[in-house]
Amino acid sequence: MIFKFLIDECLSPELVRIAVAAGHVESTCVRNRGWAGTKDYRLMQHVIAEDFTLVTGNSVDFRGHGPGQLGGEHAKVDLHAGLVCLNSERPLDLQLQLALFEVALSVLEDEKTDLINTALDIFHKDDDTVEWALYRIPQAQACTLH
Repeated sequence: MIFKFLIDECLSPELVRIAVAAGHVESTCVRNRGWAGTKDYRLMQHVIAEDFTLVTGNSVDFRGHGPGQLGGEHAKVDLHAGLVCLNSERPLDLQLQLALFEVALSVLEDEKTDLINTALDIFHKDDDTVEWALYRIPQAQACTLH
């Protein structure tokens, strides 16, 4: 499955390089599109209009507090191309962003699923374990933690 990722400005533009190298050649970032500083609701208009799957570290702003507590910008729209949230109990430095995005790409490849109206959360714990959850937004359905 090929995705058209939009990397949020809270994350490094380096993630675009990884996405493109993995075959997601239409991927880009907020900074390269000139959308830095854009309010979330306006950014969401671009995401919808251009059919992007947003990759962000500002998870709560776009998916609420996760399964069972959905909210945020993605829950306000009827149809979207998906959301990937990179989360950590530690600061998301560049190396951690790169590692978590690689995990996300691996999950997407293994699951062989599109992300239409779906969020993929990658959780990095203090003990260096990583879990992930795949769930529907705006309609919450079964959550799978791995």
